[in-house]
Amino acid sequence: MIPLKGRELWLGYAFLAAGVLAIVVPFLFILATSLKYEIAIMQGRVIFEPTLYNYNDVLFGRRSNFVRNITNSLIVAGASTLIVLTVGTLAAYSLSRLRWARWISGAFLGWTMLFNTIPVLTVVGPWYLMFQQAGLYDTLLGLVLTHVAINLPMTVWLMMTFFGDIPAELEEAARVDGAGQAQAFRRVILPLVVPGLIAAGVLAFVFSWNEFTVALNLTSRGTATVPVGIANFAEQYEVQNGNMAAASVLSTIPALILMIFGQRFVVQGLTMGAVK
Repeated sequence: MIPLKGRELWLGYAFLAAGVLAIVVPFLFILATSLKYEIAIMQGRVIFEPTLYNYNDVLFGRRSNFVRNITNSLIVAGASTLIVLTVGTLAAYSLSRLRWARWISGAFLGWTMLFNTIPVLTVVGPWYLMFQQAGLYDTLLGLVLTHVAINLPMTVWLMMTFFGDIPAELEEAARVDGAGQAQAFRRVILPLVVPGLIAAGVLAFVFSWNEFTVALNLTSRGTATVPVGIANFAEQYEVQNGNMAAASVLSTIPALILMIFGQRFVVQGLTMGAVK
């Protein structure tokens, strides 16, 4: 008989293995599809001759606009992440350290939480009408603003957790030594929350990079981002399975690199309040 703790351990391993397979197997399927000719994909071949034709067609083909899509996504994700980190960090510091009336801070945090629970699809229509009137429809600036609005609540709450773990005595000591509020924040507090900045930045960039619904409705061919570019390979009378798979694999590279280098900080930021 296997001891109870042993059963729990094996059950945990089984669930972990199932979770890994659920993630890895679809990706391996997409990777294999990206290395097949279209005829091999349609015939469902398991054994096939690998080719880089799909990658060459996606990156350099005349009909493909995927390089432009990557550029647009880098601009939108990078700009929105910088704005979100700046505004979110200052807002979180203000709520954590400054003496706001309880109803003001409560109303602000409650609104951010409420907004974060609203499906993005419900605000796409109003954004579409607003941007049409303001001349921001089909522009990267309009897309940046929407991604800032989407990712800002998460950043504020995450950074408040990091600021809450820093003793107020450190800032008070800096003030006693003659530092002003801004100096104490810049030279004492900000360096201590660098892990939080990395975690929030990685999450904001990845969410912006993968965002599809807003980009689909507020952009056209010239300003489309990577997820929209991938969807465009499925046309009304033709589905370019190989190109779609190759573009999907290529789209994972920037986010994967960020997650590899920032994984430790992301896990720390998401689990920081779990033991309190």
